[in-house]
Amino acid sequence: MMNSLMIKIKKNLDLQCLPVVIDPLIIIIFILMMSSLPPTQSVSNYAVAKPDCVDRCGEVSIPYPFGTSQDCYQSRSFLVECNKTFSPPKLYWGNSTIEITNISLDGQLTVLQYIARDCYAPNATRISHNKPWITLPTYFTVNNTANKFTIVGCDTYAYVSGWWLNQSYTTGCMAFCNAKDDLVEGSCMGLGCCQLTYIPQDVWTVEIDLRSFSNYTNRSGFDNCSYAFLAQETAFTVSQQSIANLKNVTHLPMVADWAIGNMTCEEAKKNSSAYACKSLNSMCYKPDNGYGYRCSCLEGYQGNPYLVGGCQDIDECKLGKCRYDCQNTNGNYTCLCPKGYHGDGQTCSPRDSGESLILKLVADIDECKLGKCRYDCQNSNGNYTCLCPKGYHGDGQTCSPRDSGESFILKLVAGIALAIILLLLVAFLLYWEHKRRSFNKMKQKFFLQNGGTLLQEKLHARGRSPESVKIFTSFELKKATNDFSNSMIVGQGGFGTVYKGLLPDNSIVAIKKSKYVDPNQVEQFINEVIVLSQVNHRNVVRLIGCCLETEVPLLVYEFISNGTLSSHIHNQARAPFLSWDIRLKIAAEAAGVLSYLHSAAATPIIHRDVKSDNILLDHSFTAKVSDFGASRLVPLDHTQLSTVVQGTLGYLDPEYMQTNQLTEKSDVYSFGVVLLELLTGRRAIIFDKPEDEKNLANFFLSVFKQERLLQVVDDNILGDDRNIREQILEVARLAQGCLNVKGEDRPSMKEVAMELEGLRHGGKHSWAQTEGKAEEMESLLAGGYNGISIDGYGDGTSVGFDSLRSHVDLRMSGGR
Repeated sequence: MMNSLMIKIKKNLDLQCLPVVIDPLIIIIFILMMSSLPPTQSVSNYAVAKPDCVDRCGEVSIPYPFGTSQDCYQSRSFLVECNKTFSPPKLYWGNSTIEITNISLDGQLTVLQYIARDCYAPNATRISHNKPWITLPTYFTVNNTANKFTIVGCDTYAYVSGWWLNQSYTTGCMAFCNAKDDLVEGSCMGLGCCQLTYIPQDVWTVEIDLRSFSNYTNRSGFDNCSYAFLAQETAFTVSQQSIANLKNVTHLPMVADWAIGNMTCEEAKKNSSAYACKSLNSMCYKPDNGYGYRCSCLEGYQGNPYLVGGCQDIDECKLGKCRYDCQNTNGNYTCLCPKGYHGDGQTCSPRDSGESLILKLVADIDECKLGKCRYDCQNSNGNYTCLCPKGYHGDGQTCSPRDSGESFILKLVAGIALAIILLLLVAFLLYWEHKRRSFNKMKQKFFLQNGGTLLQEKLHARGRSPESVKIFTSFELKKATNDFSNSMIVGQGGFGTVYKGLLPDNSIVAIKKSKYVDPNQVEQFINEVIVLSQVNHRNVVRLIGCCLETEVPLLVYEFISNGTLSSHIHNQARAPFLSWDIRLKIAAEAAGVLSYLHSAAATPIIHRDVKSDNILLDHSFTAKVSDFGASRLVPLDHTQLSTVVQGTLGYLDPEYMQTNQLTEKSDVYSFGVVLLELLTGRRAIIFDKPEDEKNLANFFLSVFKQERLLQVVDDNILGDDRNIREQILEVARLAQGCLNVKGEDRPSMKEVAMELEGLRHGGKHSWAQTEGKAEEMESLLAGGYNGISIDGYGDGTSVGFDSLRSHVDLRMSGGR
């Protein structure tokens, strides 16, 4: 009320229509009235949480979908806990130790993340060292623009690693200086300080490791300590004082992004009960980083869009948006001029009083109704105009036809304009038809180039119908993937991309799109597609069909949603859920399908790239062997093939690397490394380990020979159960046999599968013992993979090249 009175006084003073004499007594009374009125708020209060739910913890607001108790949060990922033992209370994520300092309805929240520190004494003895890590709940990601990775120190390097989507990432930098005085204030370009201004999108787990090149023995300053942290950019400014303060700081703020679920807005709206944008005055939008969708209030509204009635109208009139009168409406407002004035509401001027009075007292005469004109008539206030009809000219009373030459010119101009329009239309239609034919010719060219005719001929020659290998059109797969939208990407590798697709029958598929193709390998590619389409085994990712009318072939597989075996056993958050029984089941199923491919299939197939990244898991942890891009078909009258060395470093058969002779026993060796991953939880190759621990196979054989097996077995499976320990020992012996240097000394995949099935059902070790193989194992322990170039990123390091891999060599990853 007080604000409205002040606005009215301001209007009257601005208008200055008439001189006004104000009685001092009136002014005194008016001031007393205003002082007795309560202050008004410029912005309406609105609810941030559900009714009867806690909406604040200490200094932190808790807006829904976050909540501290049942029915107060949207899903378990949004559960927070208010610890009132602190003063003021502190807010934590669920039952974790992650402290939250701010939650924004814009889709961001701030958490406190540990700083990595590495300190040495003057005698090069390490005093303290930590490796902070954080794993965010499902559908939460680290903000990739608001956070920076910073290293502070001399003679130091650090890297940050973790997972984004379903791939691992590692990045880092290093800093050098002679003393702390070398540091340039405000600069972080490598001299005492190094900073990365970008991290990948969709990162949901982070781990930081910090090291020194020479234990700080050749440097001074920084108290012989280095620091590294991933933190909000505004939380740290490079200066001598801020660096000195780091020794007393344990945490810095880090910004995370949040969203609802993993569906798009269009998908979420189909289920109105689960759709999170509850307010009628809200809208849905896709975030720039992470999964799912977010909600926001429409323009002109404010509040919590996730609550019913949460978005309330903003009364712009109370915010002083208008200079004079103001009229508020739902989601909008209108500025008005006072009575007697006109304008846009911000700029007003007095109406002409004389003109206004005349208009009110005198009514206009409509001369056109009185027949003043002979032809056409146009009335105006206090006047009228006579007009000639179309095609004539004159004063309106006397009219004559226009000059015929002028009429001809007008008709000519109109005709030319129409002709130009018709020509443009015809040209457009011809261009469109040309583009359509060119596009069809290009599709036909790609179809022939990629072996489409050859595929049809071979299917006919084998007595199989074309439907046995479904040939999709490019239009069908574009529609299934929303024109290959980035939001449909579920995996990426050095050779291409894997998209999630939805076919018209509502079946979900994985579509592999290569980056390039080798035209010299088309016939081999077609042969392998035909044979792989015949493989019908519950533990093989089934090839449904292909599309050959694109520049590179597209392969369509069944979609497996639970990710790779590697993403489970090498993830600290997931590994505990893989019990020994589940790991033994996965090993037995994978061995069974490899045995089937080697011996039971119509045409024997050597996989050639067996590794934990190529074993997918469904929702019940059933193993599905995938990625036959490097596979080779073995003629029935051959037991081995001569081929270019190809595979993944750490899994490669040493005999195959030396001889280029590919046999079924090459898969046996690679499977032995997978068994070691299941037993130890370690990766096949770890570059930052000591030399004798980098290669898992070498390390295992050394440990097994020294009878120290249980020291390296994964703690998640090593319990007190005697039967489990015996099974672990049997599997270790089996893996030892698979890792023999000579292929002839290894068991067949059939023997491996029978052994693992026997262990699952309570059987004992049945395969031949490995005594007498010490010489070969010593050779493996002493040898190395010389001459192999390494070019790795992400989940594995691959070498070599081959036919089907040139079409599709991708690691297919499931949903997070």
